[in-house]
Amino acid sequence: MTNMDPNASFDAWNYGAHSGYTAGTTDLTGYHVEATDGSIGKIDEATHEVDGSYVVVDTGPWIFGSKVLLPAGVIQRVDAAEEKVYVTQTKDQIKSAPGYVAEQRDTDAYRNDLGGYYSGGTPRI
Repeated sequence: MTNMDPNASFDAWNYGAHSGYTAGTTDLTGYHVEATDGSIGKIDEATHEVDGSYVVVDTGPWIFGSKVLLPAGVIQRVDAAEEKVYVTQTKDQIKSAPGYVAEQRDTDAYRNDLGGYYSGGTPRI
């Protein structure tokens, strides 16, 4: 479920052309993440692999002791000056996404489920 333009092609695993992020130029680790309705935590890990980019967010007290994996395609904008990343999702949408399982994050099944969820599909997890 996304707040993106329904006519635009959603690419879950790559940073959008208008996000302000250029691979390899900025380390997003430590940046704060803002959903459309408030803060969700800080980035613990960020990748910039072609067709495989994502951020892992430590949600802190919001979802106590949990992390979430957000595909790069949900990143709307990167503000390097404020060290913030703005995403196209609400807190509830992120909280309802397939759970983060570090051991599965690089499997095709997990990526298909998560990418499907954020593009409006139905996750299996």
